[in-house]
Amino acid sequence: MHPYLDHPGPIAFAHRGGGPPGRENSAAAFEDAVRLGYRYLETDVHATLDGVLVAFHDRTLERVTDRVGVVAALPWSEVSRARIGGIDPVPRLDDLVATFPDVRWNLDLKSNQAVAPMVSWLQRHPHLLERVCIGSFSDARLAAVRRAFGAGVCTSAGPGEVRRLRLASLGGRALRRLRIAADCLQIPPRHGRIPLIDRVFLAAARSRGLPVHVWTINDAVTMEDLLDRGVDGLVTDETRLLRDVLRRRGAWRHHDDGAQDDGGHGDGGHGGGAHGGGPPGGGSPDPE
Repeated sequence: MHPYLDHPGPIAFAHRGGGPPGRENSAAAFEDAVRLGYRYLETDVHATLDGVLVAFHDRTLERVTDRVGVVAALPWSEVSRARIGGIDPVPRLDDLVATFPDVRWNLDLKSNQAVAPMVSWLQRHPHLLERVCIGSFSDARLAAVRRAFGAGVCTSAGPGEVRRLRLASLGGRALRRLRIAADCLQIPPRHGRIPLIDRVFLAAARSRGLPVHVWTINDAVTMEDLLDRGVDGLVTDETRLLRDVLRRRGAWRHHDDGAQDDGGHGDGGHGGGAHGGGPPGGGSPDPE
């Protein structure tokens, strides 16, 4: 098992940091999750025109910031002026990693332009390989990262690998021949109307030694159901809710200092439910 995945019990991932609402992928969101006790944070990665890696989901700035433009077409000096929700600057990935030294990061490579800067950054800071897992909806991006680092880097399965495992799970002989380079699976509960998290698929993943993390789960009923099925991690926007579910099960194994307890931004169970759709798998919790 890769050191990134070495954790007792189910892993709780804060999706884009969780809240506060309207401030996704901001330093404030990540700080909120860390104060709750989260030590696994999920974020998205783009690269600016001059190769600066930023934690940002969209290809363009306008949905969540007060500026417009394509991130990859703008230098960092321009992107740095944007404010998420009109408040928070777009964070650089290197700043986030330095600010939260005890945190492990699930990094979704959102563009081809981000691959070379990511590889270069990890080559300059190889100690970070134990703290990051790289995912993407692009098999080619994942292959490039794996070529650079081999087994030293933790990666989640790309969409092609998930499809092959799904098919192989239906026939034992095919499963024995299957080769997957990933260290874990990070998938939605279903692809359209087709469930992915069923008994045969989970058995197939376990037979390959692949932990299964499910995204993006925002209601307690689905959280409990998936945990009962034996998944190895959940990705959520509702960080307080997932923490409380795991506490009730005696499975909260994160650093809980009680700095924030119940007075936060979540509504305690009326999140968006399980977000299905998207491609059948892919090592990241967000459709591109």
